[in-house]
Amino acid sequence: MTNREVIALTEKHVANTYGRFPVAIVRGQGRRVWDADGRAYLDFTSGLAVCNLGHCHPNVVAAIKAQAEKLIHISNLYHIETQSELARLLTENSFADKAFFCNSGAEANEAAIKLARKYFSNKGEGRFQVITMEKSFHGRTLAALAATGQKKFQAGFEPLLEKFTYVPFNDVPALKAAVNGQTAAVMIEPIQGEGGVNVPSDEYLKGVKEVCKKAGALLIYDEVQVGMGRTGTLFAYENYNVAPDIMTLAKGLAGGVAIGAMLATDEVAAAFTPGSHASTFGGNPLATAAGIAAIKTMLGENVLDNCRKSGGYLFRKLEELKSKYHFIKEVRGKGLIIGMELAEGIKGGDIVKECLGKGLLINCVGDKTLRFIPALTVTTEEIDEMLGTLEGVLAGVK
Repeated sequence: MTNREVIALTEKHVANTYGRFPVAIVRGQGRRVWDADGRAYLDFTSGLAVCNLGHCHPNVVAAIKAQAEKLIHISNLYHIETQSELARLLTENSFADKAFFCNSGAEANEAAIKLARKYFSNKGEGRFQVITMEKSFHGRTLAALAATGQKKFQAGFEPLLEKFTYVPFNDVPALKAAVNGQTAAVMIEPIQGEGGVNVPSDEYLKGVKEVCKKAGALLIYDEVQVGMGRTGTLFAYENYNVAPDIMTLAKGLAGGVAIGAMLATDEVAAAFTPGSHASTFGGNPLATAAGIAAIKTMLGENVLDNCRKSGGYLFRKLEELKSKYHFIKEVRGKGLIIGMELAEGIKGGDIVKECLGKGLLINCVGDKTLRFIPALTVTTEEIDEMLGTLEGVLAGVK
């Protein structure tokens, strides 16, 4: 089918929940994708930080093929070899002792919220308040939506689940003022992605941890977007050396296959017992086999080192653009999640559309922050190619 034919089929049969660009992507390899008409695009969105190893990485593809020929699905009534192995890899490389698997970031965050409340219920304390940050994004299911500190995502779905409180990001005094005897957890993205690529001060997460410790509350990190190597370390919290009690993952965890995970310490994880939480497809053989291949590739093929080096190069080049174009207000980020904030009146969405027309996929969040989240395997040559296209568009901005 052509782009036009796919679009017509989508419009007729698929729920209209996405503002889609008028192309149908049908193939991907490395950092490039192709549409149904055969046109190639340099992809600096990587499926919204999902394809951290690039599209169709051979190690992930081989693992999927091998597992699909052996066992695609079996229920969690039985032990699953690949699930156990992926859990081992995640816990041995993080603060955690246990892993719970699901299918998405929103599900992982739902599990984290449930676990925090169950933990205190089991202790007889009945704490239920969860404090999150303004401009945060935790998903679109009802509890995750209530945790999200952005009204634009919540509009039309009220009344929201109760007992969520929002405070400014990167503001420890505001957090201290919000904590009380009913606070079960503080839930935070170490770096806010959808909120505009907001990076905390070096001491912020340490201050958050101290507030939680003093209040006896749990600390939850939502690393759905910034985990799995995106910031140059396997998990974003490693940049700040402040471990949580619970952490959520998804997106880049299985090289493009749908999966989510919630990690926790033994003490906290013990609050979940058989029957207290579950997921039919969570941790299925196919997804966890892909996850094993993805994490082994990330740890064994200098992917993290490339992320740091390429991320530093991209950041410096974007700073050079900032010095050249007055409407670029700020460049911020870490590793290969970088945002470039534009001045009021400059429409980031228009820049994204023009780049698309020139064969480049980028993204805009918060209306005015261009977000660059390419595969962690991106090369400096591809970064230069992207910059050449981007600058050609920026040169026409008035």
